Amino acid sequence: MRCFKVLVINPGSTSTKVACYVGNTLKTEESLNHSPQDLAAYPEILDQFCLRLSAVKSFVIKHGVAAGLDAVVGRGGLLRPLSGGTYAVSEAMAEDLRRGVQGHHASNLGGLMAKAIAEPLGLPAFIVDPVAVDEFEPVARLSGHPLIERRSLSHALSMKAVARRAARELDIPYPKARFIVAHLGGGISVGPMVGGRVIDVNNANEMGPFSPERTGSLPAGDLAALCFSGKYTAQEIKRQLNGQGGMVAYLGTSDAREAYRRADAGDAKAELVMQAMAYQIAKEIGAMATVLSGRVDAVILTGGLAHSDRMCDTIAGYIGFIGPLLVYRGEDEMLALAEGACRVLAGEEAAQEY
Repeated sequence: MRCFKVLVINPGSTSTKVACYVGNTLKTEESLNHSPQDLAAYPEILDQFCLRLSAVKSFVIKHGVAAGLDAVVGRGGLLRPLSGGTYAVSEAMAEDLRRGVQGHHASNLGGLMAKAIAEPLGLPAFIVDPVAVDEFEPVARLSGHPLIERRSLSHALSMKAVARRAARELDIPYPKARFIVAHLGGGISVGPMVGGRVIDVNNANEMGPFSPERTGSLPAGDLAALCFSGKYTAQEIKRQLNGQGGMVAYLGTSDAREAYRRADAGDAKAELVMQAMAYQIAKEIGAMATVLSGRVDAVILTGGLAHSDRMCDTIAGYIGFIGPLLVYRGEDEMLALAEGACRVLAGEEAAQEY
């Protein structure tokens, strides 16, 4: 079978990762860093488009990537709710990425840059399993008040990629697999998956376990009191919830390695915080096991925090009764994007329309 050549673009808050794959083989990769001084010149994330696109074009020229290229794929952003899969970047999608229909995030630039690189070359541009993937069952949408509906925003790209990998390794047909996948990064997403669909998940920005940088769920009454205390602006509250919450709020660091070093040196607070984070992750996994009625083929841990044996072992101590535990360290988002594009190019699945 032919191996397709794909350019992958994954914009983050202070860098743009770019790679060239042939099939699932990485040929070249760079993390194009954007200094705080450079980014400070752009008041909105969308304003960074030309800066980042210029850096990606330089990568393409430097490595001669355009020759023989079959497609360009970017990380998907905060689009309207949609099913998982690989999507062609249409003008309607591009407009929603520019508008930020569910919010503004660096990942919104992924599809826009893919389109800008691909169109002059006459190539297709794709995104794969964006954070806006919404495959909720109706019962999962109710929050407890009709003015607020639960939203599906998660690390869908990473979660679906490791679920496919686990199904292969366990020799379970992907459409029949029943997994609980926990992506453990700066934000934490825990979702039950049936047949490749994430049928429930905590919104990693607002719910679930606290993480290195986010508070997760908070007592609603105390949060309301804090919001109306007059001590903080709305923007300050948002930063405390996302970016300055969780581990960094307790310990002043978002680095789990540093936190565990402190714990090993006798810092009781660091020990407690790390234990509590693992405890909350395990509780969320347990809650999602009920969504699958306890019939779980495996629990899967992935993301940056999965590099920590200590974190994974602590979680395992709580959830061992649920099912086998698989750990895939890191994120592999670049490979997951390339694989999604290649599945469409090879005719294994059809590109979905936005």
